Amino acid sequence: MKKENAPKAGLHPRNRFNTRYDFPQLIACSPALAAFVKPNAYGDDSIDYADPLAVKALNQALLKHAYGLEHWDIPPGYLCPPIPGRSDYIHHLADLISMRRGPAVRVLDIGTGANCIYPLIGASEHGWSFVGAEIDPAAWRWAQKIVAANPGVAGLIDCRLQKSAAQCFHGIIQEGERFDLTLCNPPFHGSAAEAAEGTQRKLRNLGGKKSGLNFGGKANELWCEGGELGFIRRMIEESAEFAAHCGWFTTLVSKSEHLPRLEQALRKVKAAEVKIIDMAQGQKKSRILAWRFGGAEVAPLA
Repeated sequence: MKKENAPKAGLHPRNRFNTRYDFPQLIACSPALAAFVKPNAYGDDSIDYADPLAVKALNQALLKHAYGLEHWDIPPGYLCPPIPGRSDYIHHLADLISMRRGPAVRVLDIGTGANCIYPLIGASEHGWSFVGAEIDPAAWRWAQKIVAANPGVAGLIDCRLQKSAAQCFHGIIQEGERFDLTLCNPPFHGSAAEAAEGTQRKLRNLGGKKSGLNFGGKANELWCEGGELGFIRRMIEESAEFAAHCGWFTTLVSKSEHLPRLEQALRKVKAAEVKIIDMAQGQKKSRILAWRFGGAEVAPLA
């Protein structure tokens, strides 16, 4: 029996991908997707989500159909993001700033990746201006290439190379700059071995028999010293130095057990306001941690 086209559980009500995919429409928009679509156990059109080429083709079709982004690709081995979840983050950020639109809204993406997905969606959906910071030179060059290939958003996205793995904002935020929002999807794991086990666990959950994860991911995308908790704690500490340069600082937090220590870190830096925004995509639960320091004028950088 085919499933009805009901809203997907947990997604933001404004999310363009909150109902089942209309594969005939997507194929009409992006014919390359057709090679990967076949009926699933319910008789519905679907793809093999353990096949990296199928997931990439779906992403290309979704971005083209929803946002008119004609050219999107990733180099082999880099993170292939699930579009609905990335879109959800952007919609929750829009709620934080009362749905303000247009290029006057400036957003900083920490770790934009080769896929550059948050700037592409945010610029397309709300017309925001983005700075995408990336530490991997190859990913940074690829992100620049994607931006240049999509003239509708090219003037809204500036990709900058971060030269220090220990810093998020230093070396990226320039003298006199102010951002309304920052966002980040931090590395999840604390070591390469932990990341490899996570890869295999996700493959098993997808029923995959392939050796590589469908979403890919290079080392800096998947793990860092201290894992998610260590990365966000360092970000919180550094954010206090840029209190006058940003409105809302935000990050995804995958593990809810990290929240008490992160809230403690925010108390230590004297954040004026903290919010935890729950998100869900099917069975996957996550949340956005958001904080701000107040409305000071832009201060000179130390």
